Formats: sequence, structure tokens, C-alpha cells
Amino acid sequence: MKIKTNDIKDTEKLAKIFAKNLPETGAFVSLFGDIGAGKTAFVRFVLNNSGVSEKITSPSFVILNEYKGAINPSSGAKMPVYHFDLYRLENEGLETIKEELREYSKAGVLTFVEWADFGSGELPYDRLNIKVYYDEAEFNDTRYYEFIPEGKIYEDFVTKLQTEAKKEGLL
Repeated sequence: MKIKTNDIKDTEKLAKIFAKNLPETGAFVSLFGDIGAGKTAFVRFVLNNSGVSEKITSPSFVILNEYKGAINPSSGAKMPVYHFDLYRLENEGLETIKEELREYSKAGVLTFVEWADFGSGELPYDRLNIKVYYDEAEFNDTRYYEFIPEGKIYEDFVTKLQTEAKKEGLL
């Protein structure tokens, strides 16, 4: 499923839909896209709409940010949030966080991995891939979010997102 957002308000609306429909088990989300595509902005809006009150920043230089206070709307339970950025990791660096990537893919956790293409096959099979991109010919805030589910839970999640996005006029 692909959604076009025309401006930052549309992106926030999409993130709110995402946060509101999170699976009861949490989620493992792999984000793909160029620098400036909107990966961190999307994560920030999702977390703001999930009850995280901390300042959400890009983990570019620290590899991992952890947040507390997120509430899963499906279960009402608090869940930890892990926000990775693999951009600066080389093969040796990735070796050092393989276990964390596996650990943070368990149920009851919300994990975002930016620059997931550097994950070298260490990402869990069941996950939601999101490709974020813009048209370089357009000099505006238009973004495209392509949701690609891997596994039944994420197929159902994307179906819910699609239904809600239509209701909100994003599709």
C-alpha cells in the first residue's frame, strides 16, 4: 500500500492512524529512505501519538534511543520503544548490535529501525517495512510512504491502516 502525503500535517495524520492501530503485540518497523525523506519525522509523530512525552530525536549518532510511556491502544499496556539508526554502522558495528535487534523484535515492544537496508539480514522475518521517499522534481513537502508487510500480523495491520487512511482522505 502506498500513501502520498502532501504536507507535514498529512504526515502527522498518517502517523496518528499508525499509532492508533498498532497491533496488540507491538511492532517491528524497518524504515528505508534517503536522508531527509521523513523517516525520523514519521517516527516522532507516531511516538507523540502513542503517549511518549520525551523529546524524540534522530538516533544517527548514538545508534539507539529508548523511550518510555508509549501506550499500546489495542491492549492499553505500556510498551518500551526502541529507535535504531543503522546508517553509521559498518559490518563490524552491526555485529555488536545483532543480539539487540533480535531482542527488540519480541512481543510487547515497539521498535523502529531507520536505514534498515544496512541490517544485513539481521532483521526479523515478521516486520513492517516502510519505504519513505519524495520526488526530487517536486520542491515541496510531498512524501510517499509505502507499507510492505512481512507476516500475517503486519498484513492485517496494513489492511487497518488502509481502511483508516481512506476514511481520513489520504487514499
